[in-house]
Amino acid sequence: MTTRRQLLAALPLLALVRPAAATPAEMTAAIAAYTSNANIQRGRVEIDIAQLIDNGNAVPITVRVDSPMTGQAHVTDIAIFNEKNPLPDVVRFKLTPLAGKPEISTRIRLATSQTLTALARTSDGQWWQQTVDVIVALAACVEGEPI
Repeated sequence: MTTRRQLLAALPLLALVRPAAATPAEMTAAIAAYTSNANIQRGRVEIDIAQLIDNGNAVPITVRVDSPMTGQAHVTDIAIFNEKNPLPDVVRFKLTPLAGKPEISTRIRLATSQTLTALARTSDGQWWQQTVDVIVALAACVEGEPI
């Protein structure tokens, strides 16, 4: 049976436990899996996010794509990936021409300063991306992280 002294002696070890975090390689692998290793072009995607973020708990982000939203040519998917949160896949959206404009807005949590990548797929099967680096002053997703 574990005694109270044994539990108290083990408490300092909990400070050494770090939450899981994705890596740039995991983000690259997640993007490759999401796009089925498609050729991804730069451009046509715009990420609207503050470059310096005071608090990573609820960060507003908007992703816009330069594309018409007609039945013949429209954005079908928008996704956001990151390299240092516990999971590299932040959010995925499905769109139809009824969306009206190729734009999404949401709030995300950011564990620390990192690179974000937004992807968009058009109805003709092309993939587009934009990457942005952000600096986070007060991190989220890090319960148990020693200061």
